[in-house]
Amino acid sequence: MLLKTFGWSFAVTALGLVAAVLYGGWAALGLVAILSVLEISLSFDNAVVNAGILKKMSAFWQKIFLTIGILIAVFGMRLVFPVVIVALSAQLGPIEAVDLALTDKDQYQQLVTDAHPAIAAFGGMFLLMIFLDFIFEDRDIKWLGWLERPLAKLGKVDMLSVCIALIVLLISAMTFATHAHQHGGTHVDKAETVLLSGIGGLITYMIVGGLSGYFEDKLEEEEEREHEQEEEAVRSGKPRSAVVVAGKAAFFMFLYLEVLDASFSFDGVIGAFAITNDIVLMALGLGIGAMYVRSLTVYLVREGTLDDYVYLEHGAHYAIGALAMILLVTIRYEINEFITGSVGVILIAWSFWSSVRRNRALAAAEGKAAGSDDKTEVSSGV
Repeated sequence: MLLKTFGWSFAVTALGLVAAVLYGGWAALGLVAILSVLEISLSFDNAVVNAGILKKMSAFWQKIFLTIGILIAVFGMRLVFPVVIVALSAQLGPIEAVDLALTDKDQYQQLVTDAHPAIAAFGGMFLLMIFLDFIFEDRDIKWLGWLERPLAKLGKVDMLSVCIALIVLLISAMTFATHAHQHGGTHVDKAETVLLSGIGGLITYMIVGGLSGYFEDKLEEEEEREHEQEEEAVRSGKPRSAVVVAGKAAFFMFLYLEVLDASFSFDGVIGAFAITNDIVLMALGLGIGAMYVRSLTVYLVREGTLDDYVYLEHGAHYAIGALAMILLVTIRYEINEFITGSVGVILIAWSFWSSVRRNRALAAAEGKAAGSDDKTEVSSGV
């Protein structure tokens, strides 16, 4: 099972490390290995959240997620995305941007640094909306009950998450963006850029998430009717309306996953520049890490880990909230990649341990209940 799920990741790791040695020797291999670990540590929370969505999808769409999805994730976000942001920020053509990335790596890194406020605002707002919508929803299972119960009550207020997100964006633009740090110690006003990019992230979340939710609801409605209409559907042929709706639902959920992965990728791509500004090594290292995140997502789904450890999803969403705030703070201040990665790992580890303790407590309670039932039967038999 483990080899079946992680087989492609192991293969890509071997190929990537060999390519690194051929490209730049043993030093390049070390850099690629470090980048891979960085990507996995920064994106573990991504895998947990992805698993919560992917488990609702069919085996076919899970395969699409691992094939076409990984191509988008690796080549789109880890290779094309850094070039695109440089091209847009420097008003260069895509070919010129690629040439710059390969021939003048210092200038390329500088252009990416200049584009960071826009990237951080877009990704930060998208992730912040995911976190807010999660904590404002009233759930049967609560991890930090003292916090989640009052927040669930506040969540009954319409559009509260959007209002809070816009307030956070406005504060970020007024405080961090007006003194955004640039190369050479100078400071420039990036408030307008941050506002526009942040609103873009918010709109992207609302469109993709809204479409995904709409078609998911339609799918559930069709599934409820399916049993009643089964005999008639068999006589008239395949239930094509249900198939079409399921396809749309799966497509938009897949689209949502890709945008989510892209937002999670921002910190990895930006963090990678602290290690190397070589676009080839960056693509190899982050690509290997992205493969493991994908495989880990499928593993969590197939093993039912989220059902067994019920607080994992909570921990991942708290990690998303932390990452969103970190991205917004990095508009002005530099934050060590170790801090960025460790915050998510700590929150998920905490939620995992809480889940283990909960399972033990439930097992102990069931054991006591079974014991008392046995005693009752014995006494009644006597």
